[in-house]
Amino acid sequence: MSLSRRKLANDLSFSTLAWGAWRLRNSPDINSDNDILRLVETALDLGITTIDHADIYGNYGCEELFGNALAKASHLRQKMEIVTKCDIALACEGKPENRINHYNTSKKHILASVESSLRNLRTDHIDALLLHRPDPLMIADEVADAFNQLKRDGKVRYFGVSNFTPSQFNLLQSRLEAPMITNQVECSVLELAPVFDGTFDLMQQNRISPMIWSPLGGARLFRDKDDAVAAHLRPVLEDMRVKYDAPGIGEIAIAWLLALPCQPIPVLGTMKPERLKDATTACSIRLDRQDWFTILVAAQGHPVP
Repeated sequence: MSLSRRKLANDLSFSTLAWGAWRLRNSPDINSDNDILRLVETALDLGITTIDHADIYGNYGCEELFGNALAKASHLRQKMEIVTKCDIALACEGKPENRINHYNTSKKHILASVESSLRNLRTDHIDALLLHRPDPLMIADEVADAFNQLKRDGKVRYFGVSNFTPSQFNLLQSRLEAPMITNQVECSVLELAPVFDGTFDLMQQNRISPMIWSPLGGARLFRDKDDAVAAHLRPVLEDMRVKYDAPGIGEIAIAWLLALPCQPIPVLGTMKPERLKDATTACSIRLDRQDWFTILVAAQGHPVP
């Protein structure tokens, strides 16, 4: 199977769905390098070639787990695009220098984080480096200097951000030599802010595909019986599941996101190969416009004005 692609630059495209590695260290489905490789190979076979990481995932452990597995099948590296993030500094075991969780967008920290990610991921380059969170102490010129050096050294091909507001995005972009390729934000039928706060408007204006984390609301759609919004949405999504012959309501929720004109890239967090297979069916679902608005109305709890 081959998914459609999102073109992010002249020589870079991402798969319409990405796979996120943030649960590698705490998933009961992952117990060995072989488990990781089975998941990665399934994703690649399905056309999911974009792999999303961050230096802090798994208390700084997920990149290394992934890299150790990849070292056993190094030929797979050329079939994927690796995205990773930096700037969050966690106060955790092994990081005594971090007295408190904070952000660090200094040039020194960005360069050191990339060196660590390259070692842990067992690769000589990162396809896209994102700043993980907006830093109120960010000096845009200093970040640009770090990005330019990493680009010149061939260690990072492209850059972007995560969780940035439109004004924060524009500030950093104003200092960069090349366009940023994405802004990874939270969005789902349970988290609508980017649809209405200008985030996706800016992405469409600049022809940038945003990446979307937690596209299923952190599994709230399936698990949280006390969540009133999720409880109201489930029967609506179930009706759509039947109408569009989807494997589950999750695929309808992803199809709803894929209908957005900014051409988003949902990042899937599952550690189960069979769930990846089901998720790809969302790419072939074309929701009727009124069905799309039916889901929106259910999510908002009121009709459109």
